[in-house]
Amino acid sequence: MKEMFNILGWLGKQEEHALLHDAQKHVEETRKTVAYFADAVKALIDNDLQARATAIQQVRESEHQADLLKVSMLNEITNELLMPPNRDDFVDFVHALDRIADRTNGAAKLIGFLDQRLPDNVLANIATGTNLIVNGVARLDDAIKAAIKNDLALTRECCLDVGRIEHDADDQKRFLLEAVLHAPLDPPSLLLCYNLAEYLEGITDRVLEAADLVRIVAARTD
Repeated sequence: MKEMFNILGWLGKQEEHALLHDAQKHVEETRKTVAYFADAVKALIDNDLQARATAIQQVRESEHQADLLKVSMLNEITNELLMPPNRDDFVDFVHALDRIADRTNGAAKLIGFLDQRLPDNVLANIATGTNLIVNGVARLDDAIKAAIKNDLALTRECCLDVGRIEHDADDQKRFLLEAVLHAPLDPPSLLLCYNLAEYLEGITDRVLEAADLVRIVAARTD
């Protein structure tokens, strides 16, 4: 019985390793979603309405592709030979990735509603918050690649970087809100910018949530 349990445990680890490869595809699509959002922010700063509309549409389409990958991964997880706690970790990870793309799409929608030209300091703070998201998702991608290679030390290092980025994003939210509250904005723009600050910080929270789960899975498959 013990030998059978060891065999099942080994098979479970093999399945988890295979799922990490699928997770990387999901993260790569999420990186595209975030990159398109960064393009939308750049277009907002450049006051390029056509480029902004195009980028927002690309965010929407990429988020839809990420959603399809989520469904595919959840179906695969259901059919794999995983112990219930391990399966739960992967399900939580997939949902964390989905929330990154979903909140990024939500942030892009807010940018699409902005009609008033925002002050430079507000735009600069939005750009900084966006760069933190881009860097956070990049390090999440690095963490998964390291986990696939069974490099636990590098996986931990990447996940710690995500944690530092999330901490910086908390501070950046405060800086953005301070800039927004002291800017001569009309009521709709004030409300949109306030919610945008919440979304930007919330995206980095979801990136950290995903990174924490990668670290857990990597430690188990090592």
